[in-house]
This record gives sequence, structure tokens and C-alpha cells, in this order.
Amino acid sequence: MSERWVSAFLDAAAAERGAATNTQLAYGRDLMDFSGWLASRGRGFAEADRADVEAYLVHCDAQGFATSTRARRLSAIKQLYRFAFEEGWRADNPAIQISGPGRDKRLPKTLSIKEVDRLLDAATTTGRTADDRRRNACLMQVLYATGMRVSELVSLPLTAAKGDPRMLLIKGKGGKERMVPLSPPARAALATWLDRRAAQEALARKEGRATSPHLFASRGKSGHLTRHGFYVLIKDIAVAAGVSPAKVTPHTLRHAFATHLLENGADLRAIQTFLGHADLATTEIYTHVLEERLKSLVLEHHPLAREP
Repeated sequence: MSERWVSAFLDAAAAERGAATNTQLAYGRDLMDFSGWLASRGRGFAEADRADVEAYLVHCDAQGFATSTRARRLSAIKQLYRFAFEEGWRADNPAIQISGPGRDKRLPKTLSIKEVDRLLDAATTTGRTADDRRRNACLMQVLYATGMRVSELVSLPLTAAKGDPRMLLIKGKGGKERMVPLSPPARAALATWLDRRAAQEALARKEGRATSPHLFASRGKSGHLTRHGFYVLIKDIAVAAGVSPAKVTPHTLRHAFATHLLENGADLRAIQTFLGHADLATTEIYTHVLEERLKSLVLEHHPLAREP
């Protein structure tokens, strides 16, 4: 019964709201965890009441889950019961009046321009083969030039990048498309990699092998470099660059893209468009990052801020 509810809910979320695959997977895991917890108490989705949902949230808190994780789990439960109410499976929504724990207000970690420059340089020398190094340089340049999400980067179709583009068409969350300009270094790295991809495709056709529609192709099930594969790669690049690997993730480069644009006077609305944020409030976090950096500069360099 529980699996049928979750499956039907996720199918509807994908069809009606264009929920991204990663979002569906996260909600699926959250709801099955809730289902397992209910089952341990002899309950199911159909019988659970508000007290059960609140008790489950207390259980999650006791497990040490982050505030953001608990907020997402409550969101998934609320949406499931809203769907069940609309389908006539429940006459009520037992989670509708439960307030979420809120989200942590931590500022996103970012990198300095010097650190990014070192990462971009190191990418050109990281890799076992010349083709690996060309691909890695292209990955890093395009990521920093566009600020795209890692899932968007690794799954870029080859057709999006052909013809020395000045801009890339990116398909983001919920299938929404946006245009992001490419910097000259990114265009140069992309052109070099496209030459190699063309040669690889020509060789594959000559040998009767299947060709890949992806810019960053791989032989794995997805047909392209995976998010995990790029995560491991960027850590290797950080080591080669002499930048702490703990500071460097694909998402850190996305934050650096936004923060550096803001530091150099870019309009917040433009940054929102480039990042693919649906809500400007999500983008406004970068103004706080900039404020913190400016505050640190004053405390470090202003003579009146020094200890007597």
C-alpha cells in the first residue's frame, strides 16, 4: 500500500509539476523512511494522524538530521497527503498544520578569485591522457563561466555547444531553459574539447560503435560523466592546485560564480537568471556573502579596527 502511494505521488509530481529526477529520488527516500517508521508502530499512510507525523519529526531530530533534511521530509509528507486528499484516499491532511523546523541560515561557502584561477590552471594538467586534460579544462571553465548546477553540466547535450557559441542553452530544474553567456576562456576551452569530441565521434562511426549525444560522454549507464565522477575529479584538481579539497565542490564553483559577479557590480536579477533560481530571495543570499567579506576586510585592514 505505502509503495503504491509513493509511486503514484512521484509519477504525478513528475507529470504535473515537472519535478526533477533528483527531487523525486529525495522525496521517494524520505517517504519510504517515514513509511518504515510508521510500520514499526503498526501504522500506515492511511491511518497516520498528526501526532504520528510530529512524533516522526521528533525521531528525525533525535537521529541528528540537519534542519534542512527535516524540513524537506516534512515537505514531502505534506505533499503526499495533499495528493492523497485530492485523490480521495484520505478525507484530511494530517500534516497540514504542522510548522516546519525552518532552514539553517548558513552562508554558502565560496572561493577567492585567486583560488579559482589556480583550479582552472590545475585542470589543464590533471588527467591521464591529453583528451582527459582537455575535457577537464573544459568542464572547469564552463562551470565557472556559467554557474550551472553539476547535474546540468555533466548532462549537457553535444548540440548545445556546437558552432562556437557565445551563449549556452541550459535545461534546468523542471525542464526550464535559460541562456547563459560564455567567457572567452570558456569558449576557447570548449572549442578545443569540441574538436576532440568530433574526432572521437568520427572514429566511433568508422568502427561501427554507437556515438554519444552528450558533450562529456562516458561508457556508463547514463552515457555521460556522472555527478559523483565529477565530484571525485574536482577534488583531484583541488589537490593539484594547492587548494584545500575540503573547500572545493562543484557547488562551491557555482557559489563563486555568483559571488564574483556580485562583487564586480552585476545586477542581482541577472544573477538570478543565470543561476536558474525561481525566487529572487534564493539569490539574495549572495548579498550576505558579500557583506561578510567586506566586513572581514574592514576588520582586517582598517586602523581603528585593530586591537590597542
